Amino acid sequence: ELTPRGGTTKGPEVQLNYAPAKEFLNLQVDGLVDKDRDRLAIISMAGDYRTSFDFIETMGFVSGYKTPKPYQSWGTERVYLIEESEDFISLQHILVMRFESNEGEISEPMVVKHWRQDWLYEDTITHDYQGNGVYKKQDHPKQDVRGHWTQTVYQVDDSPRYEAMGRWHHRTGLSEWQSTEKKRPLPRREFSIRNDYQTLLGHHRITVTRNGWIQEEDSLKLVLNPNNEQPETGALLAREAGISRYERILDYDFDAGDVYWKKTESFWRDVRSYWSQVYESSQTFKVRKQVDGQSMFAMLFDMADKPYGDDENRQKMIEQTIQRFVKQNTEVTAE
Repeated sequence: ELTPRGGTTKGPEVQLNYAPAKEFLNLQVDGLVDKDRDRLAIISMAGDYRTSFDFIETMGFVSGYKTPKPYQSWGTERVYLIEESEDFISLQHILVMRFESNEGEISEPMVVKHWRQDWLYEDTITHDYQGNGVYKKQDHPKQDVRGHWTQTVYQVDDSPRYEAMGRWHHRTGLSEWQSTEKKRPLPRREFSIRNDYQTLLGHHRITVTRNGWIQEEDSLKLVLNPNNEQPETGALLAREAGISRYERILDYDFDAGDVYWKKTESFWRDVRSYWSQVYESSQTFKVRKQVDGQSMFAMLFDMADKPYGDDENRQKMIEQTIQRFVKQNTEVTAE
């Protein structure tokens, strides 16, 4: 009954890279100040990876609870360092997948722009997820964020997912960052098949090692009413454990991903720029999953490699598209 759901495809064999990354070796150098060591740990997450994703509910808190099937999936993924400054680092993930048929034939590459993670040092403003697509601006005193890095995770279409703070801790052989507990939207693997809870409440740990990095997650599945309040009974549905592994690989052909990113980089830069405007001008905003039966990610993916003539026209089309899905500075509740 607990046969995993999720990725049932297979890919070609890949060659693991057992040599430590240059950035990881730099992490081990004596005499670095904490912030410099933190930056090296974040930058070292860029590279080429075999990825695997495993999630399982470990316990339930409601009457008649039955453990659902765990989830498993895999990928081959290049993580690009797309922006870097003293206090800010941005990493873009792009999947380049090849699938093996039952006859042993390998497909052409499938390229998918995946999630993005931005890291900001001593961030005093976050946009905290409330539930049901709603985000609210939160100010933090400077003394509370000293030495902390905020990791902001974005969906495949660069819409927000969640922000969490934490400090890096470095030991010989590993560096790890532990997040604060935050509410998070349901991932696609869940909202595409479930509607019995509205948000995840959890924290995660990222551990950088000599051959890659691992993200461990511990989340409660939380039931909310349309006003993002917990009901008096039955608010907690279950607890879930998750682990995502990023193992460095050699000699895998990511050229198709490079071509896609070169072709669409300016488009996605404008998407990020518009979302920055939403963040700066909103105390609260809500992101809708669908409008007129269409999802934002599908519309933006379709637009990404189209010709627009000039930057102004491209930016206008992006703004008009995202505005259909975002409601700003109002009391917003579930639909």
